[in-house]
Amino acid sequence: MTSQDFKKLSLPEAPGVYFFKDSAGNILYIGRATSLYDRVHSYFSNDLIATRGPLLVDMVTKASTVEYVQTDSVLEAVILESNEIKKYLPHFNTKEKDNKSYNFLIITDEEFPRIVIVRGRTLELLNENELGFKIKYQFGPYPQGSLLRDALKIVRKIFPFRDEKATLKHHESFYRSIGLSPDTDSPEAKKDYQRTIRNLVLFFEGKKGQLIKVLEKEMDEYADALEFEKAQKIRNTLYALNHIQDVSLIKAENDASEVIEGFRIEAYDIAHMSGKDTVGVMTVVINGELQKSHYKKFKISKDANNDTAALKEILTRRFNHPEWKSPDLIAIDGGIGQLNAAKEIVKSIPVVSIVKNDAHKPDHFLGDEKMIEAHGKDILLANSESHRFAIAYHKKLRSRAFLKRVAK
Repeated sequence: MTSQDFKKLSLPEAPGVYFFKDSAGNILYIGRATSLYDRVHSYFSNDLIATRGPLLVDMVTKASTVEYVQTDSVLEAVILESNEIKKYLPHFNTKEKDNKSYNFLIITDEEFPRIVIVRGRTLELLNENELGFKIKYQFGPYPQGSLLRDALKIVRKIFPFRDEKATLKHHESFYRSIGLSPDTDSPEAKKDYQRTIRNLVLFFEGKKGQLIKVLEKEMDEYADALEFEKAQKIRNTLYALNHIQDVSLIKAENDASEVIEGFRIEAYDIAHMSGKDTVGVMTVVINGELQKSHYKKFKISKDANNDTAALKEILTRRFNHPEWKSPDLIAIDGGIGQLNAAKEIVKSIPVVSIVKNDAHKPDHFLGDEKMIEAHGKDILLANSESHRFAIAYHKKLRSRAFLKRVAK
C-alpha cells in the first residue's frame, strides 16, 4: 500500500480496530486505535521505519487494503483487538511480539474469583500450584500490559471485582470501602458475585450487546418484583457501560510507542559447551514487560570454563557503561557462589539468584527476600528469557565456528 491508497480509504476519527489485508484477503496485521484515521495514517509517514521498525514497513508494503471495525470506546477496542488477534493469529502480530511476552487476563477458579494479569511466559513456566491459583477463564493475548492495567481500572468501576491481592485483609478491606471490591459476607454475596463474573466474561469476550440485553432483562425483572433499588443499580451499570470514560486509555494509546520506565530488572546468564564459545547475556524486564531493545550480548574473553568468573566479567563490563540505565534489581542464574560473586561486583543494587533443580527448572530463590516477595514472577520471567537468549547466542557463535572449520 502507498499513501495514495490510504487517501482512497474512508476511515472515521473514532476508536476501533483495523485490519491490514493482502490481495488475497489474508489478515497481515491487527491493531487498535483511538482514532482509526490518525493511527492508520501514521503507517504511511516518512519516519515509519524509525517509529515502528522495518517489520511493519514490510507489512505495509505487502498489504493491499485496510478494513476496520468501529467501537464505542477505546476500552472496547482493546478487548476486540485481543479477541481478533487470538482468532486470526496474523503473521506480523506474532512476528512483532512473541506470544509468550503478551499479557493474559485470568479469572481464578475460587469461591470468590480474583482477576489477575499474567505474562504468557509465566503461564508457560509455572503450573497452577506455582502460580498460586487455578484458572477458570483466560483472556488474551493483550499486546500492552500498561494499557490492560488501565483498562481494568475502568472495568472495575463498572463491575467491582477482587484482584490478585484480595487475600490480604487490609488490601481487600480498603478496596471494598471505596466500592471497587464486592461484599463477600452477605447471604446473597456469592450469587451476586457470580453474576458479576458472568458480566465480566461477556465483556471480555467482546459481547457487549449480549451483556446489555442480559442486564436489561434483569432490571425489568427486579422492577416487576418491586425491587426498585436493585433495578436502579442495574440501570446505573447500563449507563456506565454506554458512557465509558476512558481518557486514561486515550493517553496510553497516544504513548503506545514509548517505553514507560519503571522497576527495571536485569537478568544475566552464561552459555557454553565445555568452555568453548562461552557467551553471556543481559535481558531486561520493566514493570513485567520484556524490553528486547535493551538486551546485551557479551563474548567471554577469560576463564571461559568458569561460570563464576564469566559472571564477574559480564557485570564488570556492564557497569563500565554508566550511560546505560541503572537497574533496580539484578537476577542471576545459580547458587550461593554466583550470588556472592555478583555481590562482589555490584555493591549498591539488590541481587537475587534463581537455583535450578536437576531438570533445570526454578527450585528456589536466594538473596533479597523483600525483592523476591514483591517481584518473584518478573524475576522468573527475566531469568527464563536470559537463559533462552544466552542459548540462542551461543548456538549462533558455535555455528559460525563450525562453518569456519569446514571452510578450511
